Amino acid sequence: MLVTFDTPSRRQVLTAGVLGLGGLTLADLLRAEAAVGVHSSEKAFIAIHLDGGPPQLDTIDPKPDAPVEIRGEFGTIATRLPGVRVCELLPKVASLADRFAFVRSLVGSAGAHDAFQCQSGFAAKDLQSLGGRPALGCVVAKLRGSPRDAAPSFVDLMQGRPLVRNSARPGFLGPTYNAFRPDMEKMFARPLEPGMVKELANRTPDHAIKLTLVDGVDAGRLGERSRLAAEFDAARRDLDASGGMEALDRFQEQAASILTSGRFASALDLSAEPASSLARYTPPPSTGGEQSTTSEDGNAARKLLLARRLVEAGVRCVSVSFSDFDTHSKNFPRMRHLLPTVDHALHALVTDLDERGMLGNVTIVVWGEFGRTPKVNASGGRDHWPQVGPALLAGGGLKVGQVIGATDRHAANVVARPVTYQDVFATVYRALGIDPEAATLTDPNGRPQFLLDEGKAMRELF
Repeated sequence: MLVTFDTPSRRQVLTAGVLGLGGLTLADLLRAEAAVGVHSSEKAFIAIHLDGGPPQLDTIDPKPDAPVEIRGEFGTIATRLPGVRVCELLPKVASLADRFAFVRSLVGSAGAHDAFQCQSGFAAKDLQSLGGRPALGCVVAKLRGSPRDAAPSFVDLMQGRPLVRNSARPGFLGPTYNAFRPDMEKMFARPLEPGMVKELANRTPDHAIKLTLVDGVDAGRLGERSRLAAEFDAARRDLDASGGMEALDRFQEQAASILTSGRFASALDLSAEPASSLARYTPPPSTGGEQSTTSEDGNAARKLLLARRLVEAGVRCVSVSFSDFDTHSKNFPRMRHLLPTVDHALHALVTDLDERGMLGNVTIVVWGEFGRTPKVNASGGRDHWPQVGPALLAGGGLKVGQVIGATDRHAANVVARPVTYQDVFATVYRALGIDPEAATLTDPNGRPQFLLDEGKAMRELF
């Protein structure tokens, strides 16, 4: 449970801010100060990553007339949209179908088990020699951020496999625009299994479970403003040419002002939420299916409550993940466990935002790194299928209540209106008030880079 306070002193707020976030170092907090909210606009974005790759047939593109080895075990249910059916495990989404755009034709997957493409629209290797492409949240921090704001622009709450929980990177923008990342394990258990730990260890030092820039500065020293300059000078001597020095210069502008307001620290404290609201984001106990060692329990639905609280506090972009859709075996019992949690969480978020008058300003995207094979394998699972995947969009003033795109009778290939990852990002940028066809970022070589290469905003949604 995070620390709460009534009428705190500055010192108490600083201490609560650090200890409540799992003992983050000063550098973590300063990074948060740098990645700031867009107070000139209430527009925000919540990215929900279905870690592992969601099965299109068992979510929003069922094929009830296909052979059993294709259609699988689940039935279908009607939605609020005439003629549109979804998997029986999504009754709450079905009841709100007029609030969603169902994209059944997502194409162009890089086929990789990470979330880079779902964070930026690009594969992890794109512009790798320059540091890679920045996540959308980092772009917003660059284009709209100011150190004077009281909340980070971008908060990364993703867990999942190692390259999912390390996909919200600033890329060639450098560490100045890194995402703020609380220690999610303190609130939602999703530890890495041994194989994933090894996978992470084999990566470069830039990939780490917990992100830090400067170690050794604890909460007890935060209030001592007279010592901050000395700490920065010492850190500056130790930094290499990775961009850390530029980040520190920016951080030093208002080193701890994000915490002196207490607003952001309070947003991360779910215990401050009324019991009725907590109940809203708590699905009934699971009565069927099978929870794998990499799947979360129903408590994970409260991640979206945390996302809503962060947006209210001024955060412009929040990334969240649900695990684990990587169902090479036991697809159906695992979906019986996992999908009801996601279904409940999405319903809670959309209705909550709507009742608070926020839904028109908050764009929501739900997707994963690819779809899954139409044919069920010998282990009762579905394997990777980059050819097509599902996606849901809601909020943001978009014209929802429609299905976009179509697949063949086995949900194997797109037959109408293909939508790329960059098309979705172009749509999100436009909903946030950023023109992806005009805005550019300067790379380390001094060259302008457009936010997207080829993506076009989905005309159906505007």
